[in-house]
Amino acid sequence: MAETNKTSWLKPSLDWLLIFVPIAIALRFVPAFENPTALFIVACLAIIPLAGWMGKATEHLAEHLGQGIGGLLNATFGNAAELIIALFALSKGLEGVVKASITGSIIGNLLLVLGLSLLAGGAKFKTQTFDRTAAGTTATALTLGAIALLIPTIFHLAAAQVPVLQGGWTPEKEQTLSLAIAIVLFVSYAFTLYFSLITHKDLFVGEARTGAPQKVGHEEELAGEHWSKKRALITLLIATAFVALISEFLVGAVEAARGALGFTEVFVGVIVVAIIGNAAEHSSAILMAMRNKMDLSLGIALGSSLQIALFVAPVLIFASYLFGRPMNLEFTIPEVVAVIASILIVQQICSDGESNWMEGVQLLSVYAILGILFYFLPDVHHAASEAINGATTSPAH
Repeated sequence: MAETNKTSWLKPSLDWLLIFVPIAIALRFVPAFENPTALFIVACLAIIPLAGWMGKATEHLAEHLGQGIGGLLNATFGNAAELIIALFALSKGLEGVVKASITGSIIGNLLLVLGLSLLAGGAKFKTQTFDRTAAGTTATALTLGAIALLIPTIFHLAAAQVPVLQGGWTPEKEQTLSLAIAIVLFVSYAFTLYFSLITHKDLFVGEARTGAPQKVGHEEELAGEHWSKKRALITLLIATAFVALISEFLVGAVEAARGALGFTEVFVGVIVVAIIGNAAEHSSAILMAMRNKMDLSLGIALGSSLQIALFVAPVLIFASYLFGRPMNLEFTIPEVVAVIASILIVQQICSDGESNWMEGVQLLSVYAILGILFYFLPDVHHAASEAINGATTSPAH
């Protein structure tokens, strides 16, 4: 028994990264160790295993609460780590990071997570199959999210051509438009859960549910490990508390770190925050693909993207009003194009119900191209915010 435990600790695991939790705390509270750039990097690494433990605890707690409530719990906490990071960034006024993290999470799940899964699974199996009806339903629903990102941007570009005195663009109008769209998205998400968990749950039997992605818990289920309700709840609370603590460290160090590392707000949100928030989920999707369970793998990747678009984005809009910093859903043209392109290529891959490793390479190639784009893209959100603030504070002529 002791030998088995020793062997399990020697196996590669994201839990090894838990060592960065106390290091992050030391960098934050010990004056002699103060280094914002190091704190940013260490905090990024520390959140990865904590998000994984949140996913494990959520899965095991859901097992004790029945299919309906359990599915709702999975849906609510499916992207809790990304949501917590975004809420802290929102409270600090880092609207560019928050918006970029929304598009980055959608793109990351569709291209990076799914791409790595198809590549890893395809390396072991020449051709893998999946239920194209369930995958297609989720991919189609993602189009709604793309439309929600596109409309405010089109409104901004069109209304900006009309003088304000003639009813043209104003920040207040754009925020009201975004709030209305956020309400529609939130209601649509509720119907999506009802569809996938109640009326058409047979489509998603045996796989991650649409809008309710199942994460690392699958690994434990396959290994035969079961947690008590008390253990799952305590683990969830502790992991959530530490994610919140480390997220506060990360967000507080963003400004100094991005200057030192040469990153823009958009790059930090689209690439860095999206990857660290989804790392545990990445490993779970890849593991399922390597076990030839492509329905689960696609359900994790597509379901998480759908949840970001229909649940996390509206919640962040609502929260921005509570923080006294109303946020809109206007994104940059590159962000909107990136999301639409990601959804289109995933729809093509899901259309035939089969996948291979080359499709994984293609998805990863698109992600690499977009990553390069966002690395060189100027801080459009930051510049726009300064322009708006300048317009609102300058005296009338």
